[in-house]
Amino acid sequence: MTPAYWPQATRDLTAADDILAGLIARFAGLALVSRGDPFVTLVRSIVGQQISVKAADSVWARVLATLPAITPEVILASDTASLRACGLSVRKVEYVGDLAQHFAAGRIHVDHWAAMSDAEIIAELGAVRGIGLWTAQMFLIFNQLRPDVLPLDDIGLQKAVALHYCAGERPDRRRLAGLGERWRPWRSVATWYLWRSLDPLPVEY
Repeated sequence: MTPAYWPQATRDLTAADDILAGLIARFAGLALVSRGDPFVTLVRSIVGQQISVKAADSVWARVLATLPAITPEVILASDTASLRACGLSVRKVEYVGDLAQHFAAGRIHVDHWAAMSDAEIIAELGAVRGIGLWTAQMFLIFNQLRPDVLPLDDIGLQKAVALHYCAGERPDRRRLAGLGERWRPWRSVATWYLWRSLDPLPVEY
């Protein structure tokens, strides 16, 4: 599912920023896509923490091959050894288990998210072990398709901004936030195109 706002966002960003205008033209026909399952998205985000995309894909493939489904019930019924054999660290097994417990206990209010702000969803997800600000922001972008998220701590975004706007110098948070002001209310879209400039293959969660 591609966001309905994408055409408007690309028009506005093209008018506001010459660098993004070039990237939007370069990657015409591509757009952010959500697979739509919140629990699966969050599990996959935890799996991918602090490892390369290639390594995360390999671990995720083993998880899919090992488990009959990616649901809270299946995760809670799985033994630690099986998850460890997929390539998950002890800590990530704990994180995935805590996430499953939150979903199973109804402490994650998926049905209410449409009426909740980005900050409210981030706070709710932040109660789960292993889900910090960056993971919650990735979830807002890739699963909830929220249009105006700027992940200041994302290394990929920092590298792309350094490349295109800062003569190769990595921006600090203040400079990056200031640059992001020209992209409102489409900072997620701007971030997505800047990611594409480093890795043309779109990521889907």
